[in-house]
Amino acid sequence: MSEYILEMNHITKEFSGVKALDDVNIKVKRGEIHALCGENGAGKSTLMNVLSGVYPFGSYSGDIVYNGNVCQFHSIKQSEAKGIVIIHQELALSPYMSVAENVFLGNEQKAAKGIIDWTLTHKKAQEMLEKVGLGGENLNAPISSLGVGKQQLIEIAKAMAKKVELLILDEPTAALNDEESRRLLDIMLDLKSHGITSIIISHKLNEISYVADSITVIRDGKTIETLEKGKDDFTEDRIIKGMVGRELTNRYPERHCEIGDTIFEIKDWNVYHPDDAQRQIIKDVSLHVRKGEVVGLAGLMGAGRTELAMSIFGRSYGQKISGTIKINGREVHIKDVKDAINNKLAYVSEDRKNYGLVLIKDIKWNMTLSAMRNFFFQERRSQ
Repeated sequence: MSEYILEMNHITKEFSGVKALDDVNIKVKRGEIHALCGENGAGKSTLMNVLSGVYPFGSYSGDIVYNGNVCQFHSIKQSEAKGIVIIHQELALSPYMSVAENVFLGNEQKAAKGIIDWTLTHKKAQEMLEKVGLGGENLNAPISSLGVGKQQLIEIAKAMAKKVELLILDEPTAALNDEESRRLLDIMLDLKSHGITSIIISHKLNEISYVADSITVIRDGKTIETLEKGKDDFTEDRIIKGMVGRELTNRYPERHCEIGDTIFEIKDWNVYHPDDAQRQIIKDVSLHVRKGEVVGLAGLMGAGRTELAMSIFGRSYGQKISGTIKINGREVHIKDVKDAINNKLAYVSEDRKNYGLVLIKDIKWNMTLSAMRNFFFQERRSQ
């Protein structure tokens, strides 16, 4: 048996004549944790979508050799039948279905005549959850009632229920705090001890150094190099050099900006949960921002950072909101998003898919959405 469970040879993938992948080669050893690193747009997720059948055979050129056999996957279902399971950055769980239902979503446990065997479903779901450290979880609870960290682990349990041999995780810790991230990485190491091979895509280089046995660096759609733990330099600076193509002498360039007077201020800001008027989310928060300054909001997941930002931006979150907002020393009363925009506030949301973009519309429409009223009336006035 070959030491490599996966070989992807000379993979090229184009979108409208633009090469997203250009003659990419990668080899993954059996039983290892292999990391894919690269800047945004380097082609990491595209490569894994080729492997898993999201981009079917015929839409790319090159060969996929899995367990010694050349494979031509036309769908995710075909790759999963071979034991290849991908967990995308955007979780594929149904929020209103139960934990047990989600563990076997698309892989339902059937009895005679295709009827779902709920007793077997709950029994096997319990077994899968125990493997990822969620043995005490309520199997009947809706997924929407769980935090992102637990949902990520349920995705892994869902993959294990499909008898996974090669697990692909695309940015699995992007939305997790440090404790949840370490827990997930430790589970990956445990899966490795049970013979499961993993490929992880991540921008968190400290996590890559902790968990990975080897790292393949992709830049501009091309394979640059593969580093092996214990043989090559595994430091963050070395990985970054491969990603950007040069030595990075100053990872945080000096800012030459004169800091001026306070231009934005909130004082004694209070916000209550939108569905529970007795549950206070933001309590007496005050901050001020000076001209030319970058102010960071730090805190663990659930601390209220996003809720604070959304409540300031036109009261997009919460109820019973109180406090003072001052812009350039003048108190303003922002009642809705329109007021926020008119006061020259902008908000780039954490959840781009639900709050940032209208996905069925084109790029031009989305780029001008917040200012479309101004463009429309200016055009009408000029006529």
